[in-house]
Amino acid sequence: MFSKPRFGIDIDGTVTTPDTLIPHINKQYKTNIVLDDVIEYDFLSAFPHPVDRNEFARWFKENEPFLYSVSQIAKDAQKILRTWHKKYELYYISARDTNVFDITKQWFEQHEVPYDHIELIGSHDKIEAAKKYRVEAFFEDKHDNAVMLAEELQIPVLLFDTPYNRKATPNNVIRVQNWVEANEWIERHF
Repeated sequence: MFSKPRFGIDIDGTVTTPDTLIPHINKQYKTNIVLDDVIEYDFLSAFPHPVDRNEFARWFKENEPFLYSVSQIAKDAQKILRTWHKKYELYYISARDTNVFDITKQWFEQHEVPYDHIELIGSHDKIEAAKKYRVEAFFEDKHDNAVMLAEELQIPVLLFDTPYNRKATPNNVIRVQNWVEANEWIERHF
């Protein structure tokens, strides 16, 4: 019996929509930013007025369980991941902290998103986890993560295009617009 190829998959902005947190941020801070305003991997960069970073971090930490529990799933993600699960091992490696593991798992079950493993590492440095689990491809929305994973591990990284990740990338970072494009690439290369 041969082993299935194993994929490393980010959760936020990849399996969930990249704009899923924006309505909650707008409500809290009485702004009306949209995803196109977020041109850095930092919501505060899009604000029309200065916001105290520590206060924002505190608000986010307090509301994190709720925000993750109501996150929207990206279009076609569930259908494609269910198809992939028959052929590939799906290892979700997220910067989320371990304190939201139960909420994350409930979200996966509620949305019927298949998984072989969920690893919440509490930081954006996913290289060690990707190495540990020997993933053969990675799916990401954060530009510097995608570049580091691709260069360090010499694997293809599919980067889900957003306004905040449009910097140049090495050849083994493949920019995709959505899950359908990601699936087409995977079908051609795996």
